[in-house]
Amino acid sequence: MPAVHLPRRAGRRTNLGLLALLLLAGGTGVLAFGVGTPLPARLVAAAHGAAGLGLLLLVPWKAVVVRRSRSRPAGRRDPVAAWALAVLLLLTLVTGVVHTATGATLGGVGLLQVHVAAGVGTGALLVVHAVGSRQRPRPADLSRRALLRAGALAAGSVALWGAVEGGLRLAGAPGARRLGTGSHERGSGDPAAMPVTQWFTDTVPADAGSDPDDTVELVAGSRTTRLRAADLDRGDRVTAVLDCTGGWYAEQQWRGVRLDRLLAGLDLPDGGSVDVVAVSGYRRRLPLRDAGSLLLATHCAGRPLSAGHGAPVRLVAPGRRGYWWVKWVRRVEVVDAPWWAQPPVPLR
Repeated sequence: MPAVHLPRRAGRRTNLGLLALLLLAGGTGVLAFGVGTPLPARLVAAAHGAAGLGLLLLVPWKAVVVRRSRSRPAGRRDPVAAWALAVLLLLTLVTGVVHTATGATLGGVGLLQVHVAAGVGTGALLVVHAVGSRQRPRPADLSRRALLRAGALAAGSVALWGAVEGGLRLAGAPGARRLGTGSHERGSGDPAAMPVTQWFTDTVPADAGSDPDDTVELVAGSRTTRLRAADLDRGDRVTAVLDCTGGWYAEQQWRGVRLDRLLAGLDLPDGGSVDVVAVSGYRRRLPLRDAGSLLLATHCAGRPLSAGHGAPVRLVAPGRRGYWWVKWVRRVEVVDAPWWAQPPVPLR
């Protein structure tokens, strides 16, 4: 078979295209963890999917680049790192596509978690690979021709994503019914069938919900009120979707008390926030203006919360991803600090 010769500039353009798609896929993947409202979530998920699938369009070109590089002295290139990057990238793509189509698990672990872990590893090795290649930005990278090629690559990526989405719908695959965030339905209307998961830094307290005299502290300024968890069932109901970053969602009817009812009559700061803190120390801060839509729930689908689902009290935050729904609530504190003055995702 005759050798395939690829101009040096074409090889550079291929590498730049791969880098741009990987950065876009990584950035939108991180952003997808925080976006829970339907339209923005769908746009972010679409950009993430298109960027990931767009990598496939560059595989033939990259294969030629790799074959050509074998004839050169190794220099500073690390073949082990290059192969590890290729394997992790392939694993990231395969697990992402299979999760999208089926929502399957592997040994009790969701493929989305494998996808995320492989993506993090790919990002780390990408930095090593980019440093080792010693390529630097050039004015030609922003030339009209380069931008036209980038546009063609973007259009091809979007077209491939659209073809996959259309195929899922025509085939009636589970992926056709997933949320805009990519999550698959698990246990709607049946809390017992809803997965028990929590943020990876958090754990289920050993005695969660076992004490009938459990209390929740409500703190506003110098005033602290202790409320029995059992007394927080005041009949307020909301039907909301718990959309977990683990790749599943469940729509349930939650019952308890709206946060704005608990805060009524208190001296609240303008533009303030509310810290919701769990027994385990896990916490999230939300804007006070959202108090009317937030619920401290004691029941799910008419049944008391189980320990795994946050008993005796958990926060229900419609329109936000699952890590905002603090379980095992111990304290609710009104603070002057803005809600965004916290890590974008929990660090504890």
